[in-house]
Amino acid sequence: MLTSELINPLQSNWTTWSITLLSAFFIGVSKSGLKGLSMFVIPLFAHLYGGKASVGILLPCLLMGDLMALRFFYKSANIKLILRLIPPAVIGILIAVFIGTKISDVHFKYTMGTAILICVGLLLYNEFKGKIDISGSKVFGNTLGLAGGFATMIGNAAGPIFNLYLLSMRLPKAAFIGTGAWFYLLLNSFKVPFHILSWETITWQTFQLNLMMFPILILGTFTGKRIVGYIPEKPYRYLIYTITLLSAIFLFVR
Repeated sequence: MLTSELINPLQSNWTTWSITLLSAFFIGVSKSGLKGLSMFVIPLFAHLYGGKASVGILLPCLLMGDLMALRFFYKSANIKLILRLIPPAVIGILIAVFIGTKISDVHFKYTMGTAILICVGLLLYNEFKGKIDISGSKVFGNTLGLAGGFATMIGNAAGPIFNLYLLSMRLPKAAFIGTGAWFYLLLNSFKVPFHILSWETITWQTFQLNLMMFPILILGTFTGKRIVGYIPEKPYRYLIYTITLLSAIFLFVR
C-alpha cells in the first residue's frame, strides 16, 4: 500500500497513470525542439485530472523541460527578445491570476485560437511574399506577450503564441529553441507561487507524481534534441508552423 502511494500518489487508475508517464515523454520532446507538441498533452491532462488541477500538475514538468532545453541550447538564446516580451507577459499572468477562475474558458480558447490562425496566415504570407514586416512591431510583440502571459497562466497554453513571435524573428533553430527555453523558464518560475499559494494546484502529492514523470521527460528531451539535429533549418521552420497551426486548431476541440 505504501509503495502504491509513493508510485501513484494521486491514487488514479493505472491507465491514467500510464498515460501520464507517456505524456511526460512528449513534453520532453516538445521542450527540446519540436515546439508546440506538448499542446496536445494539455487537453488530455484536463480530461484526466480536471482543468484547473491539470495546470498545476503540468507546470513542474514544463519547468524541468525548460531546464533540459537550456542544457542543450542556452548559448544560442537572444536575450533582447526575452526582455522585450517579459513585461507584457507578466501583466498577462497577473490578470489571469485574478480573473482566471471567472472567465469563460470556452470563449477565451475560441478567441485565442482565431487570433493564432490569423497570425499563422500572416507569417506564412510573409514567408513566401516577404511583404509584411511584423518582427519590429511593438503592437504585435506586446499583444502576443499579453495574450501569451494570460494563456500560460490559465492553461499552460501559450506555446503557439510565443512560437509565432519567435518565428516572426526568423531565428535559426538553435536560437529559436534557446530563446524560448529561457523565456518559458522565467515565466513558469514566476507562476509557481500563485499555483501553490493562490490556486493550490501544486501540492506535495502532485509533486510526487512529477518526480515519477521527470526521468521519462528527460529521456524525451534527449530524443527531441536528436530528432531536431536531423532537420535542416527551412524544413524545421515549416514543421513548427505546422505544429503551431494544428495546436491552434486543437484549441477549438479541447
